[in-house]
Amino acid sequence: MTTPPAPGTLPPDVRAGGDTTAARVTGNTTGGAAGAAREPALPRLRPDVAVTPLRAGLHLRGRRGSVTFEGSTALPALWRLLEGPLRTGDAAELDRRAAPGTTVRDALDTLVERLRDHDLVVSAPTGRAADWVAASAGRPADTAAALAAARVEVASAAAGGPLAEAVSRALSDAGVAWSHAADPALPEDVVLLCEAGGGRRAVAVAVRGGRAYVTAPGSPEQVSSDAAALTAHRPPEPADADFPATLAAHRPPESADADFSTALAAHRPPEPADAGFPASFVALLGGSAAQRLLCALGGLPDPASEGDDPRLVPGLPAVLVADARPPRADYRSWLGPHLIDADRRTRPEPARSLAEVLTRVAALTDELVGVLPGPAPGALRQSPVPLALCELPEGAVLAGAARLDLARLEAFCRAAELRPAGPGAGRVTVGANPAHALGRALREAAAEALPAAGAVLPEAHWREHPQAGHWWTALTGRLGTPARLEVRRLADGEEAYRAVVRGGTDPAAHGPVLGDAVEATPGDAAAFAALSAAAAAGSAAQGLVVGHLCRANGAVAALAAADARTAPWEDRGWTNGWLADLALREAALQAVLRRLTGLRVREPGEAAPALVARLRAFGFSVLYGRGEGR
Repeated sequence: MTTPPAPGTLPPDVRAGGDTTAARVTGNTTGGAAGAAREPALPRLRPDVAVTPLRAGLHLRGRRGSVTFEGSTALPALWRLLEGPLRTGDAAELDRRAAPGTTVRDALDTLVERLRDHDLVVSAPTGRAADWVAASAGRPADTAAALAAARVEVASAAAGGPLAEAVSRALSDAGVAWSHAADPALPEDVVLLCEAGGGRRAVAVAVRGGRAYVTAPGSPEQVSSDAAALTAHRPPEPADADFPATLAAHRPPESADADFSTALAAHRPPEPADAGFPASFVALLGGSAAQRLLCALGGLPDPASEGDDPRLVPGLPAVLVADARPPRADYRSWLGPHLIDADRRTRPEPARSLAEVLTRVAALTDELVGVLPGPAPGALRQSPVPLALCELPEGAVLAGAARLDLARLEAFCRAAELRPAGPGAGRVTVGANPAHALGRALREAAAEALPAAGAVLPEAHWREHPQAGHWWTALTGRLGTPARLEVRRLADGEEAYRAVVRGGTDPAAHGPVLGDAVEATPGDAAAFAALSAAAAAGSAAQGLVVGHLCRANGAVAALAAADARTAPWEDRGWTNGWLADLALREAALQAVLRRLTGLRVREPGEAAPALVARLRAFGFSVLYGRGEGR
């Protein structure tokens, strides 16, 4: 039996440079230095680190990370010995309190190393750096020197505006020299912060009505263009009266295609820049703009990159969107219509998982800065078929799928395809990655170009498929829709099948097509065709007039299966098991459909429309295609 240590005593197994089995360490860091070479000098605790003693441990948290030590009642006593020297970096004082080579000093050294692992201490000299620099920078003295040498030019239409003054005060408080430049070409609602002396780093802050924006750092031309686009952004228009309010989605804004300087000069804000803004809001806005520029000048991480916000798309710039009433501010991934800087033109890698692509969908359909209406269930009933609706001026786009997230992605892709793609584009197909886009394009081509031929397969070929049985029962039983389902092979000797669901039960009658699908097996094709028909019937039963019904399909299966944990018992009767099964056949199916359709695809050129360019900038694949008979 092990006797726990008495209060104030050290764990018996602490060793110099090692850890203690009696103390458990948990934590996280945004910029840790684990594995780096250790410097002999005593580091300094970052000035923003707060400490909470626990009954048998400590919790420390700061801007750069956090850590929890647990498992020994001696930890609070050790911290009382260590905190003073650690906050001042006084190695002599630490030697006086705990001589090197003693058990106590070994334990203190272990604590220091753990703090270093979680970036809560800084080994580089801090010099006369301000606390916010010492709390953020890897080498505070170097960052402080860079900021001391910096000169910032604050440009606005006229001197003395509240927003320009707030920016200037924030720069002065940071000890950075600045000057004002009057630029009559700027609208009243834009202030530019530029690195003086020909520097290429700049930030713009802009307001429109009761909303404000702080752009990501970039060149003066880039941030000017971004500011013009943000202030010209129009809120979504109300939905058509024919649609329930809860189902309404917003309409896409008009793209700004003019040169950035022309857009800035021609822009007429609907009301004065700072009308009705509380002084505290203006001060915070000016401080946020100054902070983003100073971080860029000092080599610090951009504020948008801190906080691990799962809504932000990695690798893409983020704009700060702030509202005065009610007060709120958060960063949102955003790219303007003009990608001038090289980093803005760098496309992210294609999505590797469904969660990754849905984050990009959310950014592109953001209610404040998005470019497309967001697909959402609204007030639609989600049983027996999960439904997502995306309203466009061309008509409502409806998608049904085995899960709501899959329906949202399908509705988004179809809505993007319906927007103008420019002359000579042919059929436009949008996908989360190249394989997804190609799979969707090939299925559409096969469904339209290949006539139904050959004998109808016996029902036994698809009826035993658990998903086909489920969705067929949902359509004919749950929704009470009279229908019949026919499955045919697309070509002799090829493993590709087309299923068609027609209204009515009379085989001699040529009823309307309720749903169809092209897949690699009769069961899969029947399942997706029945699912599409159930989506149409379910929405019609709710009184929704659909302009564009998406074909349910298995092109997304590989993407959905990539981050899914499938249990051993999840066979094709479970959605995850079915998606994993579909993913295994996708490559072979695409090869067959390419042979049968003769589809040829190409990517858009540099002169692609604004929406196409925006989709590609967010990592989506856009294909222009045509095939024989299309």
